[in-house]
Amino acid sequence: MGTPDFAVASLKRLVEDRHEICGVFTQPDKPKNRGHKLLPTPVKEYALSQGLNVYQPTKMRDGTALALIRTLDPELIVVAAYGRILPDEILNTPRLGAINVHSSILPKYRGAAPINWAILNGDTVTGVSIMYMARELDAGDVILCKETPIDPNEDALTLTVRLAELGADALHEAIERISEGTAVRTPQDGEKATYAPMLKRELSEIDWTRTAQQIHDQVRGLIPWPCAKTTLCGCSVKLYRTSVGGVTHAEPGTILSAGKQGIELACGDQRSIMIHELQPDGGKRMSAEAFLAGHPVGKRS
Repeated sequence: MGTPDFAVASLKRLVEDRHEICGVFTQPDKPKNRGHKLLPTPVKEYALSQGLNVYQPTKMRDGTALALIRTLDPELIVVAAYGRILPDEILNTPRLGAINVHSSILPKYRGAAPINWAILNGDTVTGVSIMYMARELDAGDVILCKETPIDPNEDALTLTVRLAELGADALHEAIERISEGTAVRTPQDGEKATYAPMLKRELSEIDWTRTAQQIHDQVRGLIPWPCAKTTLCGCSVKLYRTSVGGVTHAEPGTILSAGKQGIELACGDQRSIMIHELQPDGGKRMSAEAFLAGHPVGKRS
């Protein structure tokens, strides 16, 4: 059970490991782009390419999905970023239980956006957890975790790709332990739990009185959506790539320099940040140098 690209890596590993996959559950197709054409989820696309049976129930609690799963009679349910809450009746159907591939070191960052919040909060290490699923969100017993450092300039999109592969590796190892009867169940310490709620557009606007590192983390953590935003040269822009600069005593938000290297602005901790790539409203993503070619430099409004 999974929906986005993150989940494809786990499904691919199950296929490569030659498990008998009796069914793939994913979210219903959704309209996208200007033509509002219904597009399949990444998991559906990959599953169909492998000749797997795909199911897209619109509800999980009306009994239809439960009846289907009981008919399929799986030994184990594997969930990776499915985006649906599973009722107890479904979780209790497989003989070996239901496990989840979660992109954080639990109990830290339970919830929908653990990768983004790890970067937004300036963490230097993250990872994946394989856990048995429980009624409470991401609160089940943990089978194993794998850690990885977060590169100082890595954004949420590139980290997601890495964690998807790490999650597939962890899933392979966890299923081996389950099949051998050696999988441990380590209860989570609920008092140490933190949460990673869904991202909102309200997180986008940059407050230049914050530190340069916090703003850099905001830019990295909000890619590809909703993206950090500010106003430069009278134009609203999304920021895609930045770096922490040097020391400055200018007022926060002041443009310090602008050229081939980027656009440098003062931040609230007497450090600067350099903008390398951005996207003006209604335009394409571009280098700061390309942006400057059509926008005269002035103070940030």
